Amino acid sequence: MTEPQQTWTETIESSHSLFDLKLREVWRYKDLVYMFVKRDFISSFKQTILGPIWFFINPIFTTIVYLVVFGNIANLSTDGAPKILFYLAGVTLWNYFSSCLTGASNVFTSNAGIFGKVYFPRLVMPLTIVISNLMRFGVQMLLFIAVFLYYYFQGQVQPNIWILATPFLILLMAAFALGMGMIFSSLTTKYRDVQMLLGFGVSLFMYVTPVIYPLSALPERFKGIAYYNPLSGIFECFKYGWMGVGEFSGTMLLISSVIIFVLLAIGTVIFNKVEKGFMDTV
Repeated sequence: MTEPQQTWTETIESSHSLFDLKLREVWRYKDLVYMFVKRDFISSFKQTILGPIWFFINPIFTTIVYLVVFGNIANLSTDGAPKILFYLAGVTLWNYFSSCLTGASNVFTSNAGIFGKVYFPRLVMPLTIVISNLMRFGVQMLLFIAVFLYYYFQGQVQPNIWILATPFLILLMAAFALGMGMIFSSLTTKYRDVQMLLGFGVSLFMYVTPVIYPLSALPERFKGIAYYNPLSGIFECFKYGWMGVGEFSGTMLLISSVIIFVLLAIGTVIFNKVEKGFMDTV
């Protein structure tokens, strides 16, 4: 009598394409992604008194500070847009990008304990961070839309067709944060200095991105450089679509898309290369 032949449902291999995001494999672990997202969302306001209200408090207070410091003391231009709405738009977008980037950049070091015990596609963790922050971003967008509707019915903002590009802009921001996060998380497995550098690097990056000022306020000699900041096209398109202000063109969004695609490809290659042996260095 011959023994029944064993068939394996899962094969773990170390050889795969460096450009492969392994999205099909990640899809098979969608329940794990859901569990991690749920855990992150609940733990972010667990043991707090105000709970999810913190999602509103952060952008409201940050907007008030920007309004006082940059809007009234520094008197920076907002291209004629209501200052509160202008700063709230910048704060909402920036919070999403910076949260995704800083979270994804610590994937290997903060999850080394889990990675060392059980196998699952490593890409699950940075994707979980992007999705978790997307839920927080959605909550803060509700605040932005409420303020936008107030100024819209007062006739102080004129949205246009580019408002429909909002989902694409969010996708671009997520891809940019994911690509950069994978690069930084791979580097931090060997060089912890990168983690320190990223902390204030993100803060400095905000000031070279049109978050608290419009691109039109920059001197001409700096505008050419600012166009190659992938976030410039995204922020300017968002403000132009919702408020009808800003110095925006489709070329800017095209430049942003190309740069983000290239950085995502580079991040994928580095991430796939490092994930094979990062446990030896973490």
